[in-house]
Amino acid sequence: MGGLKDELLKAIWHAFTALDLDHSGKVSKSQLKVLSHNLCTVLKVPHDPVALEEHFRDDDEGPVSNQGYMPYLNKFILEKVQDNFDKIEFNRMCWTLCVKKNLAKSLLLITEDDAFKVWVIFNFLSEDKYPLIIVPEEIEYLLKKLTEAMGGGWQQEQFENYKINFDDSKDGLSVWELIELIGNGQFSKGMDRQTVSMAINEVFNELILDVLKQGYMMKKGHRRKNWTERWFVLKPNIISYYVSEDLKDKKGDILLDENCCVESLPDKDGKKCLFLIKCFDKTFEISASDKKKKQEWIQAIHSTIHLLKLGSPPPHKEARQRRKELRKKVLAEQEELERQMKELQVANENKQQELETVRKKLEEAASRAAEEEKKRLQTQVELQARFSTELEREKLIRQQMEEQVAQKSSELEQYLQRVRELEDMYLKLQEALEDERQARQDEETVRKLQARLLEEESSKRAELEKWHLEQQQAIRTTEAEKQELENQRAVKEQALQEAVEQLQQLELERKQALEQYEGVKKKLEMATNKTKSWKDRVAQHEGLIRLIEPGSKNPHLITNWGPAAFTQAELEEREKSWKGKKATE
Repeated sequence: MGGLKDELLKAIWHAFTALDLDHSGKVSKSQLKVLSHNLCTVLKVPHDPVALEEHFRDDDEGPVSNQGYMPYLNKFILEKVQDNFDKIEFNRMCWTLCVKKNLAKSLLLITEDDAFKVWVIFNFLSEDKYPLIIVPEEIEYLLKKLTEAMGGGWQQEQFENYKINFDDSKDGLSVWELIELIGNGQFSKGMDRQTVSMAINEVFNELILDVLKQGYMMKKGHRRKNWTERWFVLKPNIISYYVSEDLKDKKGDILLDENCCVESLPDKDGKKCLFLIKCFDKTFEISASDKKKKQEWIQAIHSTIHLLKLGSPPPHKEARQRRKELRKKVLAEQEELERQMKELQVANENKQQELETVRKKLEEAASRAAEEEKKRLQTQVELQARFSTELEREKLIRQQMEEQVAQKSSELEQYLQRVRELEDMYLKLQEALEDERQARQDEETVRKLQARLLEEESSKRAELEKWHLEQQQAIRTTEAEKQELENQRAVKEQALQEAVEQLQQLELERKQALEQYEGVKKKLEMATNKTKSWKDRVAQHEGLIRLIEPGSKNPHLITNWGPAAFTQAELEEREKSWKGKKATE
């Protein structure tokens, strides 16, 4: 909640500053009423107009200050804010209050909407102190992102020249200076307005709207199972898909959590570059345009789910926080170094004062010695013989004084040498600090590369383990199928053997039936011969007599042994016998 409050305060500060026409830090109560009402509307907070009057009841005459408005803002608005409002609408309201006063449209090569997006990005990257500024490190980061989005190459030398000409009296740029820097095309030469606008929109989507990846892909429907092209937008905890990239017609969301997973699928049904997103209650089949896009989407979704498992913020927010912490650390080191230098400077000044005191004493001593020498010379003519011993004593005193002066001069020379060594040490410390800062930057770059390599290695290792498990599963499945086929083959061989035995039995029965048929045929021939001889005798004795025989009333039966070989009763009896034998087998 503290981070959200800080973000809201930055935009509100711009609106309040725009209402402060005379730059006195004061805004009239009527303007604060309008501002408070608009804030409550866009932030979806209940508005209490009486509370503002009650809060400023002692200030009915004249304007009120920013410090007087902050307690009301915190208590009645910011503390009631929930994360259910439209942040773009809120920023647009604050932008509207301050744009007319500060933005010079005629000098810019970008549209007002692009300037608004730069304004919002400034609030995201600016330091957490007022008046708001963006430091050179964040300016370089933003310009690099824009150059990369435009497809150009980053000109580090050009930016270094810009930093050299930077005003040393300022720690960074205001939002209007940043808009002017981007709008005048100094770092986007050779790019048209549309390219610059698209780059600003891409950086805005990433840093402000938390868009980690977006693009067109095909999605398989859950009901009709048809494939439809959709514009997908990946954010830290959700994937939304729309009819087109204008984001006007939203078709659905894929809610991501730490239990979701993404898997690659083989090509099927004429669709290529397939992958699968498994969620708690649904599964989504998606087809990318090519293998590169497929891998990029799988990697992006996998990284998003990994961040959800770790509870980490989006990469750009985490990188911004690391840059701020690094700047605070470097600033603390610089302050510590400045403190040490001040201590050295104070010690140096104290030593200089001591040396100046010694020098004055030496001058006074030399002056006194000169006076004494003058007096001695004046009295030498008169008292040379009488004060010869005094002359020797004076010479001894002078020699001692010269030794002391030489000693003090030597000490002064040593101290000056020490001061020069300290100055050289200070320069070396500055060089070492710069080397350490560069080494830390190199270490951070190597650490990021190692992290990326480790992540790629873990991803590849997971894929290899998955392939290994799939191969083992396939081998087990193949062995099970082989065993099943062996069992089926054995059953079929047994069934074939039984069928062969039954066929042999039938063949035996057929032979027996043929034998019976031959016997019956012989009997029939004999009966026919007897009947013929009987007819001949009858014809001989009684004349030509034609015998009329009735036809058979039974249906004509046909069996394996020929027509009318058996009666119906005989056939039924044989069928029962055959079925009994088959049942016993």
